[in-house]
Amino acid sequence: MLSLSSMNRIDRLAAILIQLQSRPLVKAQDIADRFSISLRTVYRDVKALEEAGVPVIGEAGTGYRLMEGYKLPPVMFNMDEATALLTASKLVQSKTDAGISKHFTSALDKIRAILRHSEKDHIEEIDDHIAVVTHPSIVYQPQSELHLQSILKAIGSSSVIEMEYTTLEKNETTKRKVEPVGIYYLGSHWYLIAWCQLRKDYRNFRTDKIKRLTITNETNSKAHPPLQSFMDKMSEEKELHKIVIDVEPTIVKYLGEQKYYNGFVKEEKIDDHVRITF
Repeated sequence: MLSLSSMNRIDRLAAILIQLQSRPLVKAQDIADRFSISLRTVYRDVKALEEAGVPVIGEAGTGYRLMEGYKLPPVMFNMDEATALLTASKLVQSKTDAGISKHFTSALDKIRAILRHSEKDHIEEIDDHIAVVTHPSIVYQPQSELHLQSILKAIGSSSVIEMEYTTLEKNETTKRKVEPVGIYYLGSHWYLIAWCQLRKDYRNFRTDKIKRLTITNETNSKAHPPLQSFMDKMSEEKELHKIVIDVEPTIVKYLGEQKYYNGFVKEEKIDDHVRITF
C-alpha cells in the first residue's frame, strides 16, 4: 500500500504532466510556484517522468516541453473539478457576451460527456442551485456582443484590429486601428488596453462601445509590455483625494458595492450618523 506522501507525489506527477500537455513550454519556476515545491524537487519530478517513459525535452534556461506528437488518453475529471467548472460557467454566462458563453457551454458539454453517471447526476442536481445576481445598486445590462472572442484571437496572432468606437466623453464615433494588449473586467464592464495608431499611445476602450470590429492582415508594429504592467501603472497614476461624508445609518446599505469602486477606506459610527471615508 502506498503511503500518503507517495500518493501526493503521484498526484503531483500526474498534474505536472497535464501542465506540460496544456502549454508549449513550462518553466521550472512555474511548476515550483504552482505546487509550492523547491526547484530541486521539480528536477527530481521531471526526471521521474522521464524514467517512466514520458519524452520530456528540457531547454536550458528556458523550460520543459513534451516531444511533438506525444499525447495521453483524455483526462477524467473528478466531481470537485466538474463542480468548479459548472460554477465558473455561471460567471461566464453573466459577465461575458454570447460568443464566449456559447463556447464555454460547448466545452462544458464535452466535459460532462466523459463524466461517470454518478458525477453527471451530481452536476444535474446542483445546476439549478447556483446563480450569479447583480447587486441592485450596480446598473448592468448583459451585452450580446462585447467582441471578447475576436479581441483575444487578435492578441494571440499579434494582429491589428480596425474598429468603430464611440467615445464616452463626447459620444462621437470614430474609426481607428489599434494593437490589442489585453482585456480586463472592472465594475460592470470589460475594457481593452491597446496601442492606438491614431493617438500614437496606449488607450483604454470599453468593449461595449465598440460598434464594429475587424481583425486585419496587419501585424503589430512593435512588441508591447504585458497587461499587468499597465494595470500596475494605472494604480500608480491615480491622483487621490481624501473625501469624508456623513450619512444617516439607513442610507449606508444603498451604497452597496459601488463604494469599493470609488476608493472606500472605512466607515465608523459617529453619534447618530455614519462617517464614511474615501
